[in-house]
Amino acid sequence: MSKVFPRISGRRALPAAAAAAVTLGLLLWWLLPLGEKPPSGTIVFSTGTSSGVYQEYGERLRTELRKDMPGLKVQLLGSAGSQENVQRVATGKADFTIAAADAVETYELGHGSGAGRLRGVARLYDDYVHLIVRSGSDIRSLADLRHKRVATGLPDSGVRLIADRVLKAAGIDPRKDITPVGDGIDTGPERLQQNKIDAFFWSGGLPTKGLLPLARKSAFKFVPIDGDLVTKLHDQGQQARYYRATNIPESAYPAVQQGNEVPTIAVSNILVTRTDVDPRLTEWVTRTVIKSRDGIGAHVHSAQLVDLRTAIYTDPLPLQEGARRYYRSMKP
Repeated sequence: MSKVFPRISGRRALPAAAAAAVTLGLLLWWLLPLGEKPPSGTIVFSTGTSSGVYQEYGERLRTELRKDMPGLKVQLLGSAGSQENVQRVATGKADFTIAAADAVETYELGHGSGAGRLRGVARLYDDYVHLIVRSGSDIRSLADLRHKRVATGLPDSGVRLIADRVLKAAGIDPRKDITPVGDGIDTGPERLQQNKIDAFFWSGGLPTKGLLPLARKSAFKFVPIDGDLVTKLHDQGQQARYYRATNIPESAYPAVQQGNEVPTIAVSNILVTRTDVDPRLTEWVTRTVIKSRDGIGAHVHSAQLVDLRTAIYTDPLPLQEGARRYYRSMKP
């Protein structure tokens, strides 16, 4: 049965319209500073491999930045991953990037060129370590990797960094006890199917797009990484303190996991920039990152974990001045 809505009189409509205008104004203030001309120019954003989450997130974020700052051109620059990303921003080859906290700390402790200029913008989401083998493989533990062909990630990738550390923590020399192969997420799944490698490591957000075709066919299985390994990882030095024990949730790759969680380790990702990048631009970028969470998260599941309450924790990097301004403006 239909309802007839009462007609709003002119006198009642004016206060209602005013209230709506105020509400809209407050909303727009949170999204974009009223009366402030958006920054313009060109920035370079270093992402990752084409099948990885860094690249997909970077593409989606570029679209959101274009909405908020129409005069800003964002150039995406593919990379091997975290280690290369950190080096690029530190040396001025890129202005913004995503990198895992362990890779950032490693670069700083190694006194990499320009390390002192690195600053944090936001903590984003966690990378989960995947150790993947064919569904019929007899590899069931890290120990079973001995004498196998194992892809440990591209040189200068965060995957290579963490895979080598995980192997060492398990008592496996990544140069002598396995046959190391330099495949990443772009080539690893196919080479696994072709029996050209026996296992491969991947560290990324959940789920990683590059694994979904294999997952739908249940063509691989996970090798669990015991949480007890974290203590041995931490013993490797300060740069390894960011690893934590966790589980890949059963919903990540349901056809493969069949309702089971997978023990593994995780490390947080940070949006990184430099001290000399315009703080006003960084403030706008920070705002877009936070407010676009749901929009990007509809396509990049990991982005749903971006949260204003945790974004400020960019350890080991202090916040860039522009990011600090944004978070201060959001305090109640």
